[in-house]
Amino acid sequence: MTAALEMSDVSKEFDGNRALDGAWFRAGYGRVHALLGENGAGKSSLMNVVCGLYAPDAGRIAVDGAPVAVTGPAHARALGIGMVHQHFKLVRPFTVAENVAMANPLGGRWTDELARVAETIERHCGELGFELDPGARIDSISVAERQRVEIVKVLMSGARILILDEPTAVLTDDEADRLLGVVRGLAGRGAAVVLITHKLREVRDFADRVTIMRAGRTVADEDPKTLSDRRMTELMVGSAPRSAVAARSGGGKIRLDIRDLGAARDDGLAALAGITFAVQEGEIYGVAGVGGNGQTELAEVLMGVRPATGGSVALDGADRTAAHPGERRRGGLGTIPADRYLHGLTADLSVAENFALAGLAAGRYGRWWVASGRMRGDTEAAIAAFEIQGGGPATRSRLLSGGNAQKLVLARELSGGAGILVAHSPTRGLDLRACAAVQSQLLEARDRGAAVLLISEDLDEVLDLSDRVGVLNRGRIVGEFARPADRHAVGRLMVGHA
Repeated sequence: MTAALEMSDVSKEFDGNRALDGAWFRAGYGRVHALLGENGAGKSSLMNVVCGLYAPDAGRIAVDGAPVAVTGPAHARALGIGMVHQHFKLVRPFTVAENVAMANPLGGRWTDELARVAETIERHCGELGFELDPGARIDSISVAERQRVEIVKVLMSGARILILDEPTAVLTDDEADRLLGVVRGLAGRGAAVVLITHKLREVRDFADRVTIMRAGRTVADEDPKTLSDRRMTELMVGSAPRSAVAARSGGGKIRLDIRDLGAARDDGLAALAGITFAVQEGEIYGVAGVGGNGQTELAEVLMGVRPATGGSVALDGADRTAAHPGERRRGGLGTIPADRYLHGLTADLSVAENFALAGLAAGRYGRWWVASGRMRGDTEAAIAAFEIQGGGPATRSRLLSGGNAQKLVLARELSGGAGILVAHSPTRGLDLRACAAVQSQLLEARDRGAAVLLISEDLDEVLDLSDRVGVLNRGRIVGEFARPADRHAVGRLMVGHA
């Protein structure tokens, strides 16, 4: 049977680093084809070649059996190829209909076009079994709804080959299952669906076929029902990654002290209601909870990018409740935000420039001039120490994989010797090996005497790493547990009425 998409011997380099090395891939209509691999394996790079975002250095692409040279995204759309990127391409102040109309202009007056687009959105939603309000602004809808907007955008372009890049990375388990059910439905209607993922469960439960990549190469193409989880892991990483295991900490002086803290959501409603807890030196305090119960607002208040509506935040005994982010950093606070690209890195700056931002603010590399040699040397040392792969000091940060971008954020925050570290969903969207590396760094920071606040919706991560666990429900800490925490008791508080 003719393949919908076939790629062979595809190679691509960035700044002398080989992202793809003779990779190959094949997908057919009416099937969900998983593309599995750890961060930096080349999955997204391979599909970005298909979509015309990258020009391959070598290789062959065929669509419906006919060789093609994809010259750009518009050419890919004309070939029936559409991609939903991991980081959404949406204009936040615009409505759902306006975003879809910009991607798929129908012609005519703008108001008439919006009305037609709204009707088309509702028709697609009806066929797919989900809901979207065409008039809702992007910045007022949930992450899961934004994902749906991206899918509708691609379908309206006439895509028959649909590529989804880590579509569940920012979704809860229930949202992810609903989305993947929609993906199965799209394949059932005849589309060729490529699911880029690093989650074994998604491959096992939703894919008809799996291609596995490692270090820019294709290492297997199999029926997932014939592969055990252990075998898939071995193919992904070469050997099973070492799990980070927390040793119990003795604690010490209080370094982060939060008293009766309140904060509001963007719509003005209360997000945090009188939170009180403290984190000691040499301790990881984990905040467990179902997403949407105040985790984002807590992290943003501590970072200094959202004002507190009441209460206090003290760093090493100094009140920093009203301090701006720079003041907090000088007070010993390091932060690992949930969205590494929005709040953690400047994508078009180099690895060295991103790494040096904290040092520049503190005057480490000069005030009236920049000691570029020292900055580059520090960056090279951090790249080696934190095993940041896929680029050197001059590489643009946007070219790093998700896992390596997260390592860059960690390197910057920890190399400065932060005594207090707020880590919000630090392993979200990362593969097994990258997760283990990030978690090991958090444990090392704790063992050096840092106070680490771990905010995560991954209950396993919280229970594995934390010396104490606080459960966040409806903006309140509703219970605390010493290690080892009772998983069932924590779960009951997470989902129960606060």
